[in-house]
Amino acid sequence: MFEVLAGKGARDGGPPDGPVQRIAAADDAIGGPDRLASLAALFPGFAFESLGPKWPEQIPEGLQIAIVPADAAAPSEIDRAAELLRRALSTQIIIVLRNADVMTSRLLARAGAADVIPAPVSEPALALSVERLLKRSSSAAASAGKSGQVVALIKAGGGAGATSLGVQIAALLARRGGDTRRVCFADLDVQFGAAGIYFDLRDAFSVSDCLAAGTALEESPFASVLAKHASGARLLAAPQAPMTIDSLTPELVSKLINGLKRNFALTMLDLPQVWTVWTNRALELADRIVIVTRLSVAHVHLVRRQLAVLSMQRLDGRPVILVCNGVNSDQQATLSVKAAERAIGRAFDFVIPEDSRVMTSAANQGQEISVVKRGTKLERSIGLVADAVAANAFADAIQSSGR
Repeated sequence: MFEVLAGKGARDGGPPDGPVQRIAAADDAIGGPDRLASLAALFPGFAFESLGPKWPEQIPEGLQIAIVPADAAAPSEIDRAAELLRRALSTQIIIVLRNADVMTSRLLARAGAADVIPAPVSEPALALSVERLLKRSSSAAASAGKSGQVVALIKAGGGAGATSLGVQIAALLARRGGDTRRVCFADLDVQFGAAGIYFDLRDAFSVSDCLAAGTALEESPFASVLAKHASGARLLAAPQAPMTIDSLTPELVSKLINGLKRNFALTMLDLPQVWTVWTNRALELADRIVIVTRLSVAHVHLVRRQLAVLSMQRLDGRPVILVCNGVNSDQQATLSVKAAERAIGRAFDFVIPEDSRVMTSAANQGQEISVVKRGTKLERSIGLVADAVAANAFADAIQSSGR
């Protein structure tokens, strides 16, 4: 029944080479030290240890899996469990839930629980849960070298046009073609995301649909379930109804991004303007960051603040592409590009000319700007930004595919 239990080696899904992996359990979750010893006997090659009688205030570092108890009939205990789950990003947590109900199980899964099992739990059920998580970790490690790249898109001020620009970049890159150039645009602006409108894919699979998958996000077949634009780009849409900004967590975002990386050569994340713990996690996982702004005194000030926050969060080591969008001669009459660059303390990487007629028409029709009008300065400028956004993502995909 259990592949790992049969004593198979690392190549077969058993204990991996290298340091021994540690699994710990609280006595109240599994029924005491005797049950822990019995469970350990089923998993040769893994180190089992006790967390004590209950869930500790802090999960020890270096654990692969922790098995802990919770009681759905005690709201304060569930709130504490959810908070502790958000801190334990490096450990997969199995919760054995007393007085289990669907709402509490879903809440704990969304907070980051790797599995929620109703109590009392049988030894076979517990062993199957541990087995599944170990296989998931083994599969994740095996596919890590084949994952795609992630680009995070952030706005320096309202009205910067970051989403419409990002949609056009994603469509252009996907249109350039080939199975190795799979592109996804993930609209994580869970309150005001509009990418579905710009792609004309309004009923697309959304972030709120993803939450139902909980911790299975890493294994989701995004390449087949996400809506496909005429260009070939796939869309993970923002929710139809606005969600609270804390509906996402760092754990869920990590799993979502890992799942998207396995399915696509390049994923563009459209982030909300607010900074949260989960947007910070998304930026940590990004290979490149694109900041989109406008040419105005207010926007220049906001660019400086965004760059300062990136530095404060120790994210300034990632490549940052700074784009000044929608520039026209009237704007430059009051604030030149050079003056804005001096105020920011660095040059813009790209300056996109304004062509509101073409861009608005493309957005209204859900089309690429090249379909609306070919050969514009706007199209050429966006093409240059797209080259920088993609970097070597597609070259890596071709190498991974063996072509």
